Amino acid sequence: MNLNLSTIKTKLALVVLSITAILGCEVFAAETSAAGAGPAGSKQPVFAQVGDIVITMSDFNSTYASTARGRFYHGKPPEAEVAKLQREIGNKLIDEALLTNEAKRLKLKPNSEMVKQKIENYDQRNSKDEGWQKVRDRALPILAKRYEEEDIRNQLEQQVRKVPAPNTEQLQTFYKDHPDKFTEPEQIRVSVILLKVDPAVPTWDVTRKKAEELVEQLRNGADFAELVKLYSGDTDTINQGGDMGYLHGGMLSPMSQQHVDKLKPGEISDPVGLMEGIAIFKLTDRKQAKLNSFEEVKNRASELYVTEKSDQAWKALIAQLKKNTVITVDKSHYLPLPATASNAAPAM
Repeated sequence: MNLNLSTIKTKLALVVLSITAILGCEVFAAETSAAGAGPAGSKQPVFAQVGDIVITMSDFNSTYASTARGRFYHGKPPEAEVAKLQREIGNKLIDEALLTNEAKRLKLKPNSEMVKQKIENYDQRNSKDEGWQKVRDRALPILAKRYEEEDIRNQLEQQVRKVPAPNTEQLQTFYKDHPDKFTEPEQIRVSVILLKVDPAVPTWDVTRKKAEELVEQLRNGADFAELVKLYSGDTDTINQGGDMGYLHGGMLSPMSQQHVDKLKPGEISDPVGLMEGIAIFKLTDRKQAKLNSFEEVKNRASELYVTEKSDQAWKALIAQLKKNTVITVDKSHYLPLPATASNAAPAM
């Protein structure tokens, strides 16, 4: 049969997508690598070359498809989200190639027993899968290579991220430079009466009028807990006299937070319209934000210091590898980024 290159690529893509749907990312990548792009002597389209490593479009498409299935499970994503994910996947594959090259340069060796065990586990899990059996012989060596490269990258990361513990002076400096990390946020203790409104029988005007009457009673000395028992529909707090306990920023809705922020301890809010009805809040207590002492958070500070320095070392390595490596990328398959997102996900 006489097929042109375009037809061959189209047929290969259909085969690849079919395998992906059945078996997932790893077998997808292995099958596309094993199958090739067409007749003898032809080459797979290249997405990127990173030093000596070639990343094929099949590698890119398989990784993208696997990630997109998990991220866009709710339906067809907007083009802007697809464009951002394409660049995210491209950068991920380029970083992995850079790190694989570096691990090999350092002569790191994969844990052969671990790799063997992972392959056996994968083979056993898919032993009854007809799709896997069709590609098994060709896919196993490619999966082995993928697991080996993953292992030496993990070894490299462990080495780079192994930073020394800080001395006291370094730790104190870190504590002083990052007060936000060691400050307990403001906490408020709030009680609520929720007058629910049935969506099937909306009575918003009547309910708001009742809430205004209750607010007036409360401000004239009525017992909050008693009115909770009589009127509140909030089942989580009704047995606690409406008490919601101590809350911090973000736990209340923005509208509720705005009303509570105006209160002093003991004061009653105006009625607040919520999705489920009309609420009345009482502020019981307000604990101001508090910076913990160095001694109180010394252990936590040490953990955060090591994490920060570890992240910095890892990012610095990747940046240096990018600077020292010749990288070419075919961006023609990327969807264009919206103007507002152009700086959010830079691509190689």
